Amino acid sequence: MSILNKMKSYREEERKLNWEGTFADYLDIVKERPEVAQTAHSRVYNMIKSSGLTERDGKRMYHFFGEEIFGLEEAIEKLVEEYFHPAAKRLDVRKRILLLMGPVSGGKSTIVTMLKRGLEQYSRTDEGAVYAIKGCPMHEDPLHLIPQHLRKDFFEEYGIRIEGNLSPLNTMRLEKEYGGRMEDVQVERIFFSEDKRVGIGTFSPSDPKSQDIADLTGSIDFSTIAEFGSESDPRAYRFDGELNKANRGMMEFQEMLKCDEKFLWHLLSLTQEGNFKAGRFALISADELIVAHTNEAEYRSFIANQKNEALHSRIIVMPIPYNLQVSQEERIYQKMIHDSDMAHVHIAPHALRVAAIFSILTRLEDSKKQGVDIVKKMRLYDGESVEGFNQLDVEELRKEFPVEGMKGIDPRYVINRISSTIIRKEVPSINALDVLRSLKEGLDQHASISDDDKETYMNYISIARREYDEIAKKEVQKAFVYSYEESAKTLMDNYLDNVEAFCNKNKLRDPLTGEEMNPDEKLMRSIEEQIGISENAKRAFREEILIRISAYARKGKRFEYSSHERLREAIQKKLFADLKDVVKITTSSKTPDESQLKKVNEVIARLIDEYGYNSVSANELLRYVGSLLNR
Repeated sequence: MSILNKMKSYREEERKLNWEGTFADYLDIVKERPEVAQTAHSRVYNMIKSSGLTERDGKRMYHFFGEEIFGLEEAIEKLVEEYFHPAAKRLDVRKRILLLMGPVSGGKSTIVTMLKRGLEQYSRTDEGAVYAIKGCPMHEDPLHLIPQHLRKDFFEEYGIRIEGNLSPLNTMRLEKEYGGRMEDVQVERIFFSEDKRVGIGTFSPSDPKSQDIADLTGSIDFSTIAEFGSESDPRAYRFDGELNKANRGMMEFQEMLKCDEKFLWHLLSLTQEGNFKAGRFALISADELIVAHTNEAEYRSFIANQKNEALHSRIIVMPIPYNLQVSQEERIYQKMIHDSDMAHVHIAPHALRVAAIFSILTRLEDSKKQGVDIVKKMRLYDGESVEGFNQLDVEELRKEFPVEGMKGIDPRYVINRISSTIIRKEVPSINALDVLRSLKEGLDQHASISDDDKETYMNYISIARREYDEIAKKEVQKAFVYSYEESAKTLMDNYLDNVEAFCNKNKLRDPLTGEEMNPDEKLMRSIEEQIGISENAKRAFREEILIRISAYARKGKRFEYSSHERLREAIQKKLFADLKDVVKITTSSKTPDESQLKKVNEVIARLIDEYGYNSVSANELLRYVGSLLNR
């Protein structure tokens, strides 16, 4: 379908969604679908919930945020369960401003943008449909037409509570246009749109001397005073402030704590009582989620000022720290690159990973837990298996620093350095060493990094380089092994046959000669020594393997090469150790012979076909690993 046809189809769909009718018609819809009368907070919560969630290890992952927010599952779960859910149930939490606090480029703005875009889409669905009094600049809830003395009866009949009073403009319109017959008032379906200022408002502070409170609450239209005769006539007032336009949806306060105090005081009654003062009118009711975002330094300064105490008690602070998982950090960089004009550039495998390793290290706090260095902590947080530690240890580490991740290197810095690398290198391919070099050079240009931090960060770059050295060696060695998984499986099966014979005090039968022979102690030890199993510990290790095999058999599962983490590591290292000399000679030879050249070409082809390299990055990797092995 061409783009023009798609546009035509979209217009047709929009036309079908439109609805207009009387208030009496609207009540029929309310009776059939009570969800159309839900509050703004309830609408946001149901929108998030409608995308689905996954429960894993007692934690909830909300799919609504899954494609944009990475590594912040705990913060998101807390945001939804401690704010949106109780607010949707009309608990007192909804009378609080939601303040997202965290470091720059940590995801605060992305979360708010997702909520706004989500509401726009949700209002176009049946379950998220919103109806308003037609012609009302504030898109007022039609149920406000029902007078106070009938609201108890309405609740008994419909099961819906009505909050808020009819606005001054609609009060006048009800009398003048409809003769007080509320059942005839026209109602229409509305669709949230930030661009069209329907149900979504955004306020950004500017110079306090020039910014007008009318930006929030609307203003008098002086050109109409002669027509209507008074400034207190609601028809002479423009209800076009951000608080007016955000009614029924959400209002974003960008950098709220930078606002002048007079702008913040309007939020006191809006949050607590659900109304605000505008012009020479009675309090105007508004139902909207107010969400703001700021950084930690500004928040600390705000709460230190006693004049802000009343507002402070009406704020719920949700910390949004940096992501602390290497694999999720990689996804952040991949997304940022995909969304940029750099998507055509080949970024070698692991280039983003080493950048992520560096970034995560700068965000972690040093643990006081015995035996946990910062690298082990990084691996545990990323879900890797670390000998001697389990999931309970990870939970303890997280509790040690409840708001860990509020400092460190931000993703934008890393992407800026990758961009710089691409431009400077002028080659459509960059590797991990290029990225690390650029990160290192950029530290001098990062204004917020102190000399002490710089020294620490340089050490983290060295750690990331060492991590990459190990990754690179394994990558090349794996590529040198033809049918690597098959070789590993064969070696494991051989090892397990010998272990079973050893533990059961049996002999093995030679498959060629049929002779009986003792278990091959030399083979078993050559594998076990790869992971530091001592002579005294070998029996316990072998018995542990047999117990694991037995447990798998009882469950009807097959014991695979990857079923035991330490055995898998030992098999890998044994294979690599046997190949090390071959790799060293082949990659370092300046004038390789024909067989070596053939082997190198095979490895390059495998790196390209199976590991995601291109010819440039594959050759760079081989040269680098050759230099590492020859040191």
